[in-house]
Amino acid sequence: MNNFTTVFIGLGSNLSDPAEQINSALNELAQLPSSRALQCAPWYSSKAIGPGDQPDYINTVVKLETILAAEKLLDQLQSIEKKHGRQRNIRWGARTLDLDILLFGEEVISTNRLEIPHPEMNWRGFVLKPLFDLAPTLTLPKGHSVKEYLAACDTSDLRLLKDVFIAQ
Repeated sequence: MNNFTTVFIGLGSNLSDPAEQINSALNELAQLPSSRALQCAPWYSSKAIGPGDQPDYINTVVKLETILAAEKLLDQLQSIEKKHGRQRNIRWGARTLDLDILLFGEEVISTNRLEIPHPEMNWRGFVLKPLFDLAPTLTLPKGHSVKEYLAACDTSDLRLLKDVFIAQ
């Protein structure tokens, strides 16, 4: 019997028709090998936090289950990003698609390629709000709840765009 790990993945886009980028990525996530997509949070618009004058982002979070190891999942996500034209030139720069593993079960991972829980998620309203929408009672591996972090986070720039769920 396969042991699935519950994973939360953050999605974001602010270039090349962001809504289409997110829709397409959701379809590709639903087709990941050795995985099953369970649920997608509502979509939010948020102001860009990166350099320069960037368009607003569309953000959401997906809950899925996988038997892939964390770095194998990362490989799959980076392959999807690449198909969407993702460029990694400027930190926090505008992007066609960003897929981040936020949580990988209860695991705490720190390698050259991957840090889980995602190191910046605790102060990002555009991550915490959709994560809270999916899992309001979730406690992170280091003991704090999503609800606690969300309460301490500024979400004033978030605007609800779309309530979407992937079929189970």
